[in-house]
Amino acid sequence: MKQLKFILIGILFGIILYKSEAASWYRIYEMFQFRSFHMYGIIGTALTTAILIVQVIKRKNIKDNNDLPIQFVDKKKSITRYLLGGTIFGLGWALTGACPGPMFSLLGAGYWTLGIVLIFALIGTWLYGLIRHKLPH
Repeated sequence: MKQLKFILIGILFGIILYKSEAASWYRIYEMFQFRSFHMYGIIGTALTTAILIVQVIKRKNIKDNNDLPIQFVDKKKSITRYLLGGTIFGLGWALTGACPGPMFSLLGAGYWTLGIVLIFALIGTWLYGLIRHKLPH
């Protein structure tokens, strides 16, 4: 029952993605063609919201569900990890027309072909877990 709020937030997030057309292949195509501000506006709003929420968490010492403090740990800087990861992510996004967030929204909206994308996303996550120790972190 404790997890119900997370399921409801996830459903709300999916509805917002779908209704804002962030899950639209055409909107994503427009963004990559630099023909529309729509997606940049959505991404910019999400980024601004995330920055504000992180600052509130840090300043108010907000705790997680287990009453433990939420900690933000800096990652090591590495050009290779960002180039490799960004390239893989970008290629996947370009090939499928969906990043991981809208992928579930589109599946929920009845675009059943995204089930194939979801299966391969899960396989990719599993493979990452297998070779994680060999990757530049």
